[in-house]
Amino acid sequence: MSNDVVGGSGDAKAPGDVIAGGSPGRPRLDRLVFSATAIGALAFVAWGVLDHEGLAAAAGTAQKWVITNTGWLFVLTATAFVFFVIWLAISRYGRIPLGDDDEKPEFRTVSWIAMMFSAGMGIGLMFWGVAEPLSHFVNPPPHTAEPGTPAAAETAMAATLFHWTLHPWAIYAVAGLAIAYSTFRKGRSQLISSVFRPLLGHHADGIGGRVIDMMAIFATLFGSAASLGLGALQIGAGLEFNGWVDGIGKIGLVAIISALCVAFVLSAVSGVARGIQWLSNINMVLALLIAAFVFVAGPTLFILNILPTSIGDYIESLPTMASRTGAGDEAMKAWLSSWTIFYWAWWISWTPFVGMFIARISRGRTVRQFVTGVLLVPSVVSLLWFAVFGGAGIFEQAEGGGLTEADGTVDSNFALFHLLDQYPITSVTTVVVMILVAIFFVSGADAAAIVMGTLSERGSIEPSRKVVIFWGAATGAVAAIMLVIADSDNLGGALAGLQALTTVVSLPFLVVMVAMCVSLYKDMRDDPLILRMDRGVQLVEVAVDKGTELHEGDFALVTESSPDEPDVADVPETLSLDKGEPASERT
Repeated sequence: MSNDVVGGSGDAKAPGDVIAGGSPGRPRLDRLVFSATAIGALAFVAWGVLDHEGLAAAAGTAQKWVITNTGWLFVLTATAFVFFVIWLAISRYGRIPLGDDDEKPEFRTVSWIAMMFSAGMGIGLMFWGVAEPLSHFVNPPPHTAEPGTPAAAETAMAATLFHWTLHPWAIYAVAGLAIAYSTFRKGRSQLISSVFRPLLGHHADGIGGRVIDMMAIFATLFGSAASLGLGALQIGAGLEFNGWVDGIGKIGLVAIISALCVAFVLSAVSGVARGIQWLSNINMVLALLIAAFVFVAGPTLFILNILPTSIGDYIESLPTMASRTGAGDEAMKAWLSSWTIFYWAWWISWTPFVGMFIARISRGRTVRQFVTGVLLVPSVVSLLWFAVFGGAGIFEQAEGGGLTEADGTVDSNFALFHLLDQYPITSVTTVVVMILVAIFFVSGADAAAIVMGTLSERGSIEPSRKVVIFWGAATGAVAAIMLVIADSDNLGGALAGLQALTTVVSLPFLVVMVAMCVSLYKDMRDDPLILRMDRGVQLVEVAVDKGTELHEGDFALVTESSPDEPDVADVPETLSLDKGEPASERT
């Protein structure tokens, strides 16, 4: 893309308000942002290599502090984001286009929805598709239902949908809407810091804005690393399940991540068209095939029945789930730290990546269209996915067991493989799952590295290859460290390392997102479309008052040109209310 200023009504374009490449005459790489974040990432990796026990202890202590002292903040803000974006959509701000006033959507609705569908898929859905509903079924949230009962099945699906539908996508919608509005409506550079110009003014281009971009890079780095870590755990579980290795310890996980990072580098150097797009197309086909297989080979009727039941249970339980905290309840606090708060932290850490993606494909949409699409389309995808995989897992466990471990717990790494073992051609489907997760790993690292490269290079949408490869390799290294700091040398213990660091690192960016909402509202309040609407209301109100006074309510509304910009109080008396008279009778 060229370095032209992207159009849109609104404030004048400052020197830094370009979409790609930064300001003319300046180096594209922001040395301060890149150097500070690169040093921080390398320092973290070095800490993990030299003293992984010390890093593990620090991460555990920090996670406990975050859960105890700010768990309420995660719970409150996640729900607030849902209300905020829905309010924007149904209010007068919903009419604002993400572009020029007369600009048409860049992509057709069908294509836009298809791309939104692809954004809703990933390693997370593969890893948790069976594991989360099954975990809640055999071990429900505290004070909810008895394990293994029909009530537990309903609770399991409701809790899963709570974690994967409206709340996460409202979090993404906040960032995506703010970036799209700032970029396409205001014509600013595609940086997180540019969103904060209404709050920071010119400081958004200075040290204050750069700190925000650094925080966004760190959030993306650790959030992406957590996803890659989940992918490595599931691939390792597949290798064990198929009997190809006796056991996957920390060294095995690092080896898996290293091999996939090599694949990422090859993808990155191949170019976007042959890299990300080619892999994404394969992802979609394989994901749909494996879902269709489970739907047909599994308990089809039970899956169809659990769809409407899950929606009803989710809606009924939503107020309770959205307000749960661990106040005075250690059991609930432990459950929230492993599930809800971890998820909110994970989604928040992904907002720079997903926000930029959905912003990029939504140019020309109105705010109302954007919010409706972002909230509903991925939520429907998640509903269908968990109904198929979660419903099948719950059914098989209730009927004959075999999906849990000897102690009755669910090993999240093996849950999907245990389910596939109940159906034909297990040797084929388990290999397909590992291939699918590996491709998600590579394409996810590729896309996240591009976002971090964009933030490192003053908003360039085509960052240099060297920077992209660096951030991809750094993501893999951080993922490896997050896995090895766990306190046990097995797949189950490694998950704790991912959850601890993801929760801690996301806290600063949570504060950034709250400020992002304030900045977006200030921006939209001064939008030309809103100002014209306000002006129109003022003029019509004065005209109605004067028309009623002069003509006793029987008058028409006409307009006339004025050489000056009149004050509202000086509106001509001929400006009046149209009561439906024929045009020939109007005065």
